[in-house]
Amino acid sequence: MTADTPQGSGAAGERPAGRRPQQRKQVLLRLDPLIHDALTRWANDELRSANAQIEFLLRKALADAGRLPRGAGGLPRRGRPPKHREPEDGAGPGAGEPGPGAEPGAGGP
Repeated sequence: MTADTPQGSGAAGERPAGRRPQQRKQVLLRLDPLIHDALTRWANDELRSANAQIEFLLRKALADAGRLPRGAGGLPRRGRPPKHREPEDGAGPGAGEPGPGAEPGAGGP
């Protein structure tokens, strides 16, 4: 690991060599109060914050216009991040449970 490599970066989170993750930009946006109210109501209907709704709409508009940068990261996942738990005895999620299509009562050993 080099000094440039963030600790714990995996294959899924790797960026091209020489690029570091950028911090999110802060932007002051002046809106008509009626537009802000409508946007806030729409965001609440979608269970998003007004900020997340603005970013969602901007990304959609950029994608529709063919102007979304190829290297743009995805939207952050909605809700709380999952708690990180270590699997017990090396068993992954769902270990010991019957798989799809398993007959009821036909359990393992």
